Amino acid sequence: MIETEGLGRYYGSHLALQGLTLRVAPGEILGFLGPNGAGKSTTVKILTGMIKPDYGRARVAGYDVVEQPIEVKRRIGYVPESAALYESLTAREYLDVIASLYHLPRDPALQRIDELLDRFELSGSRDQRLSEFSKGMKQKVLIASALMHRPEVLFLDEPLTGLDANAALVVKELIRGLAAQGRAIFFCSHVLEVVERVCTRIVIINRGRAIADGTARAIAEAAGASTLENAFVALTGSRSAAETSHDLLQALER
Repeated sequence: MIETEGLGRYYGSHLALQGLTLRVAPGEILGFLGPNGAGKSTTVKILTGMIKPDYGRARVAGYDVVEQPIEVKRRIGYVPESAALYESLTAREYLDVIASLYHLPRDPALQRIDELLDRFELSGSRDQRLSEFSKGMKQKVLIASALMHRPEVLFLDEPLTGLDANAALVVKELIRGLAAQGRAIFFCSHVLEVVERVCTRIVIINRGRAIADGTARAIAEAAGASTLENAFVALTGSRSAAETSHDLLQALER
């Protein structure tokens, strides 16, 4: 479903992505982790056809992201970390626009809109303008829009942002259900506990390179750590939370 070979990308003289090679199979939920500036966003932008790599190749749903970007975009759903919705539209109108962009037949599209609004408990607000929605409600609409055309591959960047506990649980179960149907899920998050619970496999990148690949337990064991969080700190060279909080407390006491 997702394949990259030696993928690289420069920003000026800075090499943000250095020869990334990975595979994500149908039905797999890949957790893609890394500290800020590690290359996560660059990878997602390449795989979704937003930017081109400077070297290497990538295929998504069987199509080359550089040579066949439109075919790729027809087959993927993308929930970015932050997105601007057309807030003058209602939830139903917004999803109707998304359906038209994908050239979905009218009647099935309307049925799909009602189905998604019901699934995300937004049926009672379908004719309310998005400007009146809470952050969590807007996030639900964003996720629904990514699912409108039943994508083969789903890219999720901090998808639980703004959701309450019940809504977050619904989305996590939805992700598992989509994977069970054979879809490939590319899941980016800084919340390691969520990644550990939801993802079937994890890749950690640092300074543009993949430095770990496996289950949470396998990565922790290989790093000689008791938890994924401790393994992440050890592998990325980050300071531990205890050290950082200690220094902050000392600074506040001065």
